Formats: sequence, structure tokens, C-alpha cells
Amino acid sequence: MQLEIGADPAEVGRARRWVRARLADCGIGGDEALAETLLLLVSELVTNAVVHAGTPSVLRVLLPGRQIPGAVRVEVADMSTCPPRKRHAYGEDTGGRGLELVSGLADRWGWQREGLGKRIWCELDGAAAGPAGQAAGCEAAGRESFSAVGGPNGPVPA
Repeated sequence: MQLEIGADPAEVGRARRWVRARLADCGIGGDEALAETLLLLVSELVTNAVVHAGTPSVLRVLLPGRQIPGAVRVEVADMSTCPPRKRHAYGEDTGGRGLELVSGLADRWGWQREGLGKRIWCELDGAAAGPAGQAAGCEAAGRESFSAVGGPNGPVPA
């Protein structure tokens, strides 16, 4: 399960389709509130990487597993040193709403520098946890990770 995101706007749709398929593998339907929210968060973070970083990026989505209940986490790592900047869009502006949406939908979000680039992340508390904290349908013990590069829970290029 590997995916690399290029610096092309078409990659946003490809990232959404990839996440939708991974969620379906875990028994989370595309019409569920969790899936819709995660897909919107993925869209916004990947769009920011494509538009503002203009470099190849890495997407990871981590769901709580059977043994480790907790938050759903979305991460996008890119090779740009420019920090993300939350802006406020006005009226008919066609941009500037991405991190506002992330901030409004996620329980928390942030970013950190990593090597020559950065990682932007957001989390939803316990959104995918079913009975006893297991992610719906995910069979892997521990945290289920959909890593774009490096395999499960693998490293992201810095």
C-alpha cells in the first residue's frame, strides 16, 4: 500500500480515491461521516502541498487499531521549508480556506519541520473507534497505518 503524491493538481483526486479504498478495506463506507471528513481533510492537506510546496509529497492516514484506540491522524510531508499559513478568505476568493477548514474539522492540527521539508498533520479524536476501541473492520493489531512511502508505519522523506 504505497502512494507518492506528485506536484500535480490531479494528485488530489488520486489521493482521495486511494484513501477511500483504504477506508473501504477497513469497513468504513464512503458515505459515513468519518470518511467524508477524512476525505475533505486529505483533499485540503494534499492541495496545500501541491499548490504551495510544489514538490512531491507523502500522505499517511493512521486509524486506531484493536490494541491502540485513539485518534485518526492524517499527515502530509513535503520538501518545502515554507511553513503553512492559515489565511482568511473573503467573499469570492477562490483560495485561502484550506487550513481554516482543517482547523474547523479536526480536533487538532499542526506542523513540524523535518530535515529539508515539513510535515502537516491533523487528528480526529476516536472517530473510527468502534466497540473496545477497534477501527471498524481493520484486522491489524495496533495502529492501522496507510503509509504513502515506506510501508506500514514507514518513514516519510524529510
